[in-house]
Amino acid sequence: MSDRAERAWGRRHTLLILCFLALLIAYTDRVNMSVAAVAMREQLGWTQTTKGFVLSAFFVGYMLFMIVSGWLAHRYGGKRVLAAAVVTWSVFTLLTPWAATRSTAALFAVRIGLGIGEAAVLPAAYELLGRWVPPHERTRAVTRYMSGIPCGQVLGFIGTGWIIAQSGWPMAFYVFGGIGLVWAAVWLPNVTDDPGSDPHISRRELRLLRGQSAAPEEQRAMPWRRYLTAFPVWAIFVTHFCNNWALYLLISWLPSYFRDALGLSISNASLFAAAPWLATFVTANLAAMAADKAIASGVSVTLVRRVTIGVGLVGIAIFLMLARDVHSPTMALTLMCAATGCLGIGMAGFPANWLDIAPGHSAVLVGISNTIATIPGIAGVAITGWLVETTGTYSSAFLLTAAVSVGGAVFYLLFGSARPLDGLETAVREQGQTAVETTVQRN
Repeated sequence: MSDRAERAWGRRHTLLILCFLALLIAYTDRVNMSVAAVAMREQLGWTQTTKGFVLSAFFVGYMLFMIVSGWLAHRYGGKRVLAAAVVTWSVFTLLTPWAATRSTAALFAVRIGLGIGEAAVLPAAYELLGRWVPPHERTRAVTRYMSGIPCGQVLGFIGTGWIIAQSGWPMAFYVFGGIGLVWAAVWLPNVTDDPGSDPHISRRELRLLRGQSAAPEEQRAMPWRRYLTAFPVWAIFVTHFCNNWALYLLISWLPSYFRDALGLSISNASLFAAAPWLATFVTANLAAMAADKAIASGVSVTLVRRVTIGVGLVGIAIFLMLARDVHSPTMALTLMCAATGCLGIGMAGFPANWLDIAPGHSAVLVGISNTIATIPGIAGVAITGWLVETTGTYSSAFLLTAAVSVGGAVFYLLFGSARPLDGLETAVREQGQTAVETTVQRN
């Protein structure tokens, strides 16, 4: 099959865009609280510690339902699970203003419900991507999907700041909650779980995707012991945890950092908090293209993953350390853009790594991994609030995050790998030659 045919628009690209939009909406609904909390704290009289607990409540539901959502996606398919998830979290987003004006306990409950809904966004999408993305397109496809994170943050930070300035903080939740319901109405009639059941897919694309999905009996036979005793699996678990420590710190506290530490207005703080995520979007996609190009040229997939993860995590540590004593808004913004740019580089590493080592069981493993990686959303976000209130600066929080990032980089460099563990792609070579490509050539 020609390169031109592979680049032609196909059903897999439509699915990828819709999955990207789901993740974008998820992070928009997740980060709007980070901006709104600045105004809500001033109106409702929260302490920094209270605000930290409000921000972290989301991650309680998110963590508790992650493995369940992975199993549901694995058992019933990603299409229905993702649709149900988006509707669920959108409803809880719409309920947020009501809960906030009733009591802190009601707000905690709604934020936990939001987390339960969003728990399925990664596992369900991975279940679909495992079926719909050829191995030689994995890095770019997964990174483009994960680009929904920075894009959602940009939209959430800028949009929420603007909406609050125009109509008050409750309106931000009403607008973004409604968008999710519109997405669900578009998603359901346009997606199928398996390429073979899509009535609109071309024969050419179906031939390209042939062999992507494991047989149902193979997918249900989860080799737990093999996976949970494998160092490459734990390397991704640890990397994901350390990456998310930095990610959730920056998502939850950047608006407050620019507002409290640098004295910006709420609207300007939201603009400054949005800019670094543009850097993430750019570096993630550039790193993904470079990674796939390196793999196609014969570079080991394992080496590519180690380089991108190492550069990403160590880079985060360096730039957060440099930001500890900065008092200029411009310099602080520059360093935060550099730190989030390094987060983007890491996106070309560990997210695609699940499809490298376990394509047939990625939904369940992503659910486990994201459960572990949600701990920073609870502990890290709350600890940051306590450190800021206790010390009066963000210096200690940045130092702790830098240490966690370096630890993650070292662990992955020692134990990370891209070799398949489940036997479903025995013909895959690290140089990028895949069984799917061989099948296509024979046809």
